[in-house]
Amino acid sequence: MPIIDYHCHLPPDQIANDKQFDNLTQIWLYGDHYKWRAMRTNGVDEAYCTGNKSDYEKFEKWAETVPYTMRNPLYHWTHMELQRYFDIHDILDASTARKIYDECTAKLQTPEYSVRNLLRKMNVKTVCTTDDPVDSLEHHQKVKDDGFEIPIIPAWRPDAAMNVANAANFVAYTKKLEAASNVHIVFFKDFLDALKKRHDFFATMGCSVSDHGLEQIYAEDYTEHEIHEIFDKVYGGHELSIEEQNKFRSAMLVYFAEWDHEKAGCSSFTSALSGTTT
Repeated sequence: MPIIDYHCHLPPDQIANDKQFDNLTQIWLYGDHYKWRAMRTNGVDEAYCTGNKSDYEKFEKWAETVPYTMRNPLYHWTHMELQRYFDIHDILDASTARKIYDECTAKLQTPEYSVRNLLRKMNVKTVCTTDDPVDSLEHHQKVKDDGFEIPIIPAWRPDAAMNVANAANFVAYTKKLEAASNVHIVFFKDFLDALKKRHDFFATMGCSVSDHGLEQIYAEDYTEHEIHEIFDKVYGGHELSIEEQNKFRSAMLVYFAEWDHEKAGCSSFTSALSGTTT
């Protein structure tokens, strides 16, 4: 069956540049927090997850961890990927680590294993990446300009625009939004105008899905006057109470939902709650 992937974290720049990976660690362990979490749980030192150990040393620690992931999806993903991408049917553990690493790494050096050819190999028909409102989407444009036959479409992920837990971080993000939108932000209305401008731009780039990483569903009662005051406070560098944070997040979710409905008739709205897309 074809793969229509409406939520993933594939880096658009790797697709745009048709990246060729140097080894199995790069394609499997760089940035994979699921594997890191399993390794940490298994007592593996952080140096082998996000630290400065060599790529093979990191892979070896992952191979040692794999048997302990039995009954976890990681165990099955690992072996399905070895079979379907690399035609390797061995069980990955410490004793097979070197053989599997070398065999997969050799295949990754061939043109058939470039990023775009891997997508073709797996019968991928559509990919929606995960993109912040301030992202330029230049890599999506390059993919289009190249005439790549698999649509690589941005997904609107505005978590940072509603994350007011830290005033300094929010101010810094708002400055990025100001630059990306070319809208001078002073008041809450300016903030909304800037976000709406980016939302409109995403739509012109084919975006029709919205994705939110939420710790909970925010639905606090609020007034527009309160939200304007809360924005003024946090944009002025002052920390917010939990109640104020939740009111602001609730208001932003309403705005985002209205914009999504405007663009897609509410037919393509997805939400990631605590890491799960629903």
